[in-house]
Amino acid sequence: MKSLHPWMGAAVTVLAVLLLLLPALYTVNETEQVIVTQFGKPVAGAVTNAGLHFKIPFIQEVNRFEKRVLRWDGRPGDMPTKDKTYIVVDAFGRWRIRDLKTYFLRLRDERSALSRLDDILGSEIRNAIAKHELIEVVRTRTNRVPELDATIELVRGNVGQLYPIRKGRARVQQDILDNAAPKVAVFGIELLDIQFKRINYNPTVQQRIYERMISERQQIADRFRSEGAGEAAKILGQKQKDLQTIESEAYRKIQEIEGKADARATEIYAAAYNQSPQAAELYEFLKTMDTYKQVLTNDTSLILTTDNDLFRFLKRAAPPRRDSP
Repeated sequence: MKSLHPWMGAAVTVLAVLLLLLPALYTVNETEQVIVTQFGKPVAGAVTNAGLHFKIPFIQEVNRFEKRVLRWDGRPGDMPTKDKTYIVVDAFGRWRIRDLKTYFLRLRDERSALSRLDDILGSEIRNAIAKHELIEVVRTRTNRVPELDATIELVRGNVGQLYPIRKGRARVQQDILDNAAPKVAVFGIELLDIQFKRINYNPTVQQRIYERMISERQQIADRFRSEGAGEAAKILGQKQKDLQTIESEAYRKIQEIEGKADARATEIYAAAYNQSPQAAELYEFLKTMDTYKQVLTNDTSLILTTDNDLFRFLKRAAPPRRDSP
């Protein structure tokens, strides 16, 4: 039993040393970075190498931070565009800790960093939106030509015309990133990216937007109807003109045909009744009888002189007088 005492003493000594060394050891993961503080103040720069590291036990403290890319998700906010259209912009960004010592001294934790990002990025987004038309924020390609209906374009005029795109959404986002990056760099933060997640009309103006769209389409429809009515009137006028021309030409041909027929009939009558004095007298008699048929009815009263040509055949028709014996 006496031989075990030295071994037990050595074991106790080793255990004591381990108990003293364990608080002095700490590990750093591949996805994190560490800063060691003493009484709340950093004693050195950031520890970014993964593995086992040493510190003064019980005096120094290990503060761990994320080394990977972090996410910033902004709150949707109402903001006006350059053309005074209120929209709701929802944006997100990506960032990481570049200078851990500065980050620790000025912000301490990720919650404070996100609060600063909300203020800085929110302000830059609002400024960028206010400097550009809505179409600049919505569309990315500046050389994109909208598909247009040629028929509508002829009557559209200035209704619903699109503003020319000079920058586009990608450039606007890049401007926000360029303006915000130096402002967050003073906190030891590197801003990697900023993007628009969603852009919607403000609910209070959305109905007005719809009404304006309806009004624009109504104006286009009214122009179509007006032009259609004009074309219809033109067609009807041309139709009436064509009908009058056709009727006039038909009447002329009728008169021409009747004139030729009358001339031919007169020629035939003349050839027939001019063969002898008796034939001419017969013709005169027949024509006079036709005149009697057209003129004399049950309600006709005529006052004629005794030497009237129309009365001479009536006189002949009177019965001969008988002389008294």
